Order: sequence, then C-alpha cells, then structure tokens
Amino acid sequence: MTELRNLAHAAVVTGFAGTHVPDWLARRIDDGLGGVCWFAQNVEDEDQATALAADLHARGQVLVMSDEEGGDVTRLDVRHGSPYPGHAALGALDDVDATYAVAAAMGARMRAVGVDVDLAPVVDVNADPENPVIGVRSFGAAPDLVARHGAAFVSGLQGSGVAACAKHFPGHGSTHTDSHLALPTVADPVEVLRDRDIAPFAAVVGAGVRCIMTAHVVFPAYDERPATLSPMLLGLLREELGFDGVVITDALDMKAIADTVGHGEGAVLSVAAGADLVCIGNPGFPESYDADRQLGVVVDALVRAVEDGRLPGERLEQAAARLADLTAWLAKEPTGRATGIGDVAARAVTARGDVRVERPRVLDLGGAVNIAAGDRERHLRDLLEQRAGEGRTVVLARYPNQLPQVSRLVAERPDTVVVWSGIDVDVPGDNVVLTHGGGRAVAEAAADLILGARR
Repeated sequence: MTELRNLAHAAVVTGFAGTHVPDWLARRIDDGLGGVCWFAQNVEDEDQATALAADLHARGQVLVMSDEEGGDVTRLDVRHGSPYPGHAALGALDDVDATYAVAAAMGARMRAVGVDVDLAPVVDVNADPENPVIGVRSFGAAPDLVARHGAAFVSGLQGSGVAACAKHFPGHGSTHTDSHLALPTVADPVEVLRDRDIAPFAAVVGAGVRCIMTAHVVFPAYDERPATLSPMLLGLLREELGFDGVVITDALDMKAIADTVGHGEGAVLSVAAGADLVCIGNPGFPESYDADRQLGVVVDALVRAVEDGRLPGERLEQAAARLADLTAWLAKEPTGRATGIGDVAARAVTARGDVRVERPRVLDLGGAVNIAAGDRERHLRDLLEQRAGEGRTVVLARYPNQLPQVSRLVAERPDTVVVWSGIDVDVPGDNVVLTHGGGRAVAEAAADLILGARR
C-alpha cells in the first residue's frame, strides 16, 4: 500500500499558498510528490524564489514548475512585468533566432532560480480572434509560424537546461470558451485539426520537447471526452507523433474538469488515458482552494482505482519511469548558451503615424482580467501616467469588442493615439502603436515610442 500511495503521489503536481513550504506540502513531498507548480502569489522576488526552490529540492526529488511564457504570463516578474516579449510579439517579428535567444535567456534565468520545467511554449494556433484565453499567448494564427517559433522556443529553453512543456494539446486556439470557466468544444473535422492545430505539436516533438500539456477541450471528430481524458487523442500523441516524454494535464481544478467529472475521477481518467502528471491546487480558484484536500482526493482516487482494477498499476509505474527520465535529463549540464536578447522587444513593437505625445491623457478601455495572465495593461499604463498631462489622448485597447469604441474615439479626435496590445487586426486610426501583448519589455518599448525616447 505504501508503494502504491507513493506512486500515486508521484503522478501529481500541486500548487500551494504562501511564500514558504507549508507543513502539509513537506509531508506530501516525503510521500513522493511528483511536482510543485508555483504561481504569482508564491513569489515575492527572485531571491525569495531561489530560496523557495532550494528548499523544495532539499526535501525530495520533486520537480519545480512555473508558467513563464514572456509577455502577459509570468510568475517571477508579476510585480514589474516580464522583461521578455511574449509569443505574439515574437511571432509578429518572425525571427526564429530572436525567439531562440529569448527562450534561452529565460531558461538560463529559470535554471539559476531553480525552476525545472517551464510550462511553455504555447503552441496553440490562435485561429479564433474571439478566443478568451489564448490570444497573444500564441505565436499567431498561421500553423507554420507557430510550428517554427514553437520549435525554436523549445530548443532555446532546453538548451539552457530547463524542460519545456508545450501546451495545450491538441490545441486550444479555436475555442470561444475559457476552459478555466467551462468545457469548450471544437467541432472542426479531423483534416482541419491535423493541419491547423496538431501540426505545431508535431514540430515541437521533432525539436525534442520534454513535456506536453493537455487541453480540457472536446474534439468530437476524435472523441466526446475532453482531450485530457481521451485515450484516442493521447494515443495519437504517443503513437503517431512519437512523443515519449512526460504528458502533464492542465489543472484539474479548472471548471472544465472540476464541474464535470471532478478532481478525483478526472485524475483517474487522465492517467488511464495516458497522462503522467496531473495538476491540481491552482490558487486562481480561491472559492474552492484547499490544495492539500484536493491532493488527498486525487491520491485516494488513484489508489482506489488501482485496487478496484479500473486503473492498471503499470500505468503509474510507467508515469514514474518517465518522471525519472526527465529528472535524469535535468541533472545534465546545459548544452546551449544564452547570448542575451538585444533589442527584440523594440523591434517587435511598431507604429504608424505620429504617435509622439509630450503629456498624454491616458484612457484605458480595460477588459476582463484573464486568470492565466492577470491585469495585462498596467505596466504601460503606469509608465504613461508618470508623464500624464493635457496632451493628446492615448487609448489603451486589446480586445476585438473594443474596436467600435476605438473607432468612435478616433472619429471624434483624429489625433488620438491608439496603443493596441491584442492580436493582429485592422486597428482604426492614423496614429497606432502595436505591442502584440503586454509585459514590461513591450510596455517600455511602446512608452519610448510615445514619450519620445525612440523615434
């Protein structure tokens, strides 16, 4: 029983509250916990994060994971914004050497901090401009573009000694629904899914990606079950794409799973389908957040499923073996070299018309705060408001549903400057800055354009 419970623990990645290792988490690591994923609320600064990772590693053979995508999504830099341009900015620049360099720099920094697995890159093709959760987290809307940059990102990151985890297989870019909040369905035929969504995953597998994260999305052309729970889709990943690394589920406390099959059954079904690690304990859902309780539910469910014959014990053993392979890879010396990223952000941020404003009036059109990314405009807003005055209006906008309001504003005041941080669309106005996402790197580049430090 002890060995079985240890194997069940090894198949789980959990989040936790606070900036130090709580007692319950220390006990779970003693029981063989597979991994810990930290979030923004776990990180105060880089020194504290380094100490936290060292403490976690000292307690057992546990993987430390983090979402560092650059741009909008960061954990290490949530207070000041990511110093790295995000995927959409890199896709717009379309320089795979720049993408490699950014990922290599991110990887070198994460390895120094003690992060083992970066839950990136996002290789979803953002084919739906109304997508509420991917958007500028994607390299773009063209499968070949996403494939090229996804592979470059994987190579740069893993060359620095941090395992990449490409997400969200087989694709979350064509959904109208955020799987944090409900269960999405993509009803396209198999041919479209293969050519558009699955092709970038084939590219990152070819680049040697160590981990792949599943999508809580239903693809009826393949299966009526979400991909996370689908033996057919995870079988496609293993058998057709040839991936033999670690399959990690997206968080099971996302409502796409939690409100349908639940945490425990979701864990059993996903491991039975072929997943090696199940993620729980996401503090993005504070109304139900009790990571230790959730972890207990998942471990108990996995143990019972093996005892009842619903889940072959060999499946947990196979998952543990893949985890051991990943741990052995992480122990090797990095093969790549970080060379710095130069002016990548400045090259990615572009403008048309007269965008220089001495004392801007800042109008932020706002929008929903994304669970994965948080408030994405605050870095640029803060920079501009430091120089605010009675000059021309600078409008900050991101979402397609804001375009009619932008059109009205520029019709009333043609000298208005529009800063667009969303996906590639036809932005109204003569004076426009395109940042292709948020974060400190592109915010500073945009502020330099507007305030006159860069021409």
